[in-house]
Amino acid sequence: MKKTLLSLCLSLGLLAGAQAAQTDASAAPKISAQTLHNLSWTPLVPPVTQEVTLGGTKIDQGEIQGAVAAFSLPADRGSLEIVLTSLVTGKTVYAPNVLVLDEQMRPAAFYPASYFPYEKPGLVSSDRLEGTLKLTPALGQKQIYLLVYTTQRDLQSTTQMVNPAKAYAAGVGNAVPDIPDPVARHTPVGTLSLKVSAEQKAGNVMIGQLFPSSEPAAAPAMIGDTAKPAPEAKPAEPMLAESDDYFNGAIKKAVQAGEIDKALKLLSEAERLGSKTARKTFIDSVKR
Repeated sequence: MKKTLLSLCLSLGLLAGAQAAQTDASAAPKISAQTLHNLSWTPLVPPVTQEVTLGGTKIDQGEIQGAVAAFSLPADRGSLEIVLTSLVTGKTVYAPNVLVLDEQMRPAAFYPASYFPYEKPGLVSSDRLEGTLKLTPALGQKQIYLLVYTTQRDLQSTTQMVNPAKAYAAGVGNAVPDIPDPVARHTPVGTLSLKVSAEQKAGNVMIGQLFPSSEPAAAPAMIGDTAKPAPEAKPAEPMLAESDDYFNGAIKKAVQAGEIDKALKLLSEAERLGSKTARKTFIDSVKR
């Protein structure tokens, strides 16, 4: 049941236009739950740009080899856009793979190293591997997780770069010289830059389960201090029939248009105002 629900969530993101390079999380190397829970997860609260030097935390398990970076992201601030950059240092670079986990630390999406292609230097940027992740956490979660690692296969590969003289000549419109291009060796350490922003666009990959599961879930792993829970809110009064009809119609139209993120926001607002039918409308619309 769990796998079915997770696959459906990923399918919704793909139907909304997610990039084809994203693959099923089942394709990622297996990592034990104990290893995941033992990692120190660095919280990133958007908007934020953070540079990380890899080397302190490592995983040598199965295909995974070398330094890793572990981040937690808020799941209650709408959709997230994450630009992940691995900077070329000299003639070496770290080839990143990204595993996205939901609040229960279940694998939800996987981005292999091929998702982060080489980008030649520009006026204000250097040689790098770079890719953009667009994620939409499912309702009811507080946080999701991002694990960046490299593999034995990646370490055996290299990245063909562009000679700086060629890049400059092309940039200013001069004839490109016929000179060899350098090659960057892949290493188990490196430097990453992450730019995280909350955004309202469609086309994101759904992270977590949209519908309740009949299987018990492990307690979520919280990062940092656990705040005292706020007093329970008073249940909203039942929504007027006219308002209920309006939200249900808007949800149906959003799902039919592939605007899953918009439909989720309408669902959230409708339930906050007391709707008892919006969730069923959303689920039925998705199934159709």
